[in-house]
Amino acid sequence: MTGPVIFVEDDDALRLATTQALELAGIDVLPFARGDHAVAAVTRDFPGAIVSDIRMPHMDGLELLAAVDAIDREIPVILITGHGDIAMAVAAMRDGAADFLTKPFATDHLVAAVRRSLDHRALVMDNRRLRSLAEHPADDPLIGDSPAMQRLRHIVRQLAEADIDVLVEGETGTGKELVATLLHRWGRRRARPLMAVNCGALPEGLAEIELFGHASDSVPHTRLSRVGQIAASSGGTLLLDEIDSMPMAMQARLLRVLEEREVHPIGAERPEPVDLRVVATSKIDLAEAVKAGQFRADLLYRLSTARIRVPPLRERGDDVLALFALFASDAAEQFGQPDWRMDAATRGRLRHHDWPGNVRELRNFAVEAVMGVAGQSLPGRTAVRSLPERVADYEAGEIRAALEASRGRIPPVLNALGLPRKTLYDKMAKYGIVPGDYRRRD
Repeated sequence: MTGPVIFVEDDDALRLATTQALELAGIDVLPFARGDHAVAAVTRDFPGAIVSDIRMPHMDGLELLAAVDAIDREIPVILITGHGDIAMAVAAMRDGAADFLTKPFATDHLVAAVRRSLDHRALVMDNRRLRSLAEHPADDPLIGDSPAMQRLRHIVRQLAEADIDVLVEGETGTGKELVATLLHRWGRRRARPLMAVNCGALPEGLAEIELFGHASDSVPHTRLSRVGQIAASSGGTLLLDEIDSMPMAMQARLLRVLEEREVHPIGAERPEPVDLRVVATSKIDLAEAVKAGQFRADLLYRLSTARIRVPPLRERGDDVLALFALFASDAAEQFGQPDWRMDAATRGRLRHHDWPGNVRELRNFAVEAVMGVAGQSLPGRTAVRSLPERVADYEAGEIRAALEASRGRIPPVLNALGLPRKTLYDKMAKYGIVPGDYRRRD
């Protein structure tokens, strides 16, 4: 998402024609006839760029450049000059102008220059937002202001006080364990233990002992009794992480615990009462697992007193940037990179990637970006790229090849690729492709 461009030109006909050309290219335009009026509309938070003629009454383009620099030196200013003003424009470039064009200029040259400036400004603004987010982290562990996260926070706080069993569902890497932990931390049992059991990592053959414990002299090679994790959580919360991985035989025994609120250790004469709250997490739809014969329907029914769905990152909008700011700040501190800034490639991935690995994938990407190895795994191997990423690479390559063959001229590229002009410019902006880079000077 980029901001508007302020276009300043005292010639009414030229201002109207250029404004229409930029709008046809999909760029929002704020036209002004006077430089001082344009500067009055600029603040440090202005998200766009400025295009201005140099020779104008009241305030010329160089005075406008100085006035904008005083507000924010990182707002791009493109100057339009006559042939006799080229030396003046070159000097202005040294003073901070982003670019200059000579009259008469081709519309595609102007559009390309504007898109470059808007992309640069968007990167500047996102870096500022990253720094602000890192300097003022959210107090709530459930980071994000998206509607999905606001709903999640509300539900978690309500259910935390309700002190009932909860099933937490969500894709891998969404933060289900954090939600489960907060249900305990924000609830009435916060002063009592939270016992977390990773059902997918229970050792084969020892799962029953781990969960239920055993009486003395009831297990070979062991004389002492052992308290299982279910009994150890009495008075607090039992977190059954990845319950979808629990073997069917164990599911039957767990169902009895949930129904009777008692646990029977191996070899014990009688069961022991337990006072616990159960929070279970699952990365798959347990209803589908029931249909497939991989999960007990009665256990699902018992666990489903309340259900929470943790949204995937692709449904959380700008929360991606807030999370990335936190992770990148932590990584920059850890690896001694206090001056690290996000580059265009990193920003593009944050804006366009759908994060199938969710928060966990984003955290890993933040570390790689700060270390300068984004796109690779930390041992240096090329990371697996998704199909949309590979399609985008192919598309960008085809556009670059067509521009190379046409020496940067747009009409032959349109013919070769069979694209409308606006579509081509949109794609070039998306991939950071500048036609002028392909114009050879023989």
